[in-house]
Amino acid sequence: MGAGLVISGMTQPTKVLAFLDVSRLAHGTWDATLAFVLAAALGVTFVGYRVVLRRATPLCAKAFQIPTATKPDTRLILGSALFGIGWGLAGVCPGPALANLVLPTAHGLGFMAAMILGMAGAKLYNGTKKGKL
Repeated sequence: MGAGLVISGMTQPTKVLAFLDVSRLAHGTWDATLAFVLAAALGVTFVGYRVVLRRATPLCAKAFQIPTATKPDTRLILGSALFGIGWGLAGVCPGPALANLVLPTAHGLGFMAAMILGMAGAKLYNGTKKGKL
């Protein structure tokens, strides 16, 4: 996956931001590359789930962990919004951030630190909310 992200240029924040900035459509400078990467990932995921879920159990766990929620809730909507805002501001999401650790930059390391802090904060918040600290 990391090699695919590097080859497609998705580890470069400027390339991702060029896709997210739809105002570039009017100027003819919008970069649609990410749409093809997303479509390829969707295809692999679609096939992969069908192959894996034919098994009775996963290879490294007692059972599959498939979400049971069928409707979006506040946590999902807020989490998605935070992810999108972070992606739009930084031009990086967790997959490319991990791939960027091969040749770390100040931007990449800063993003990883912020991501780890955010994950720890969410875990702490969820633990205290449920009385599990």
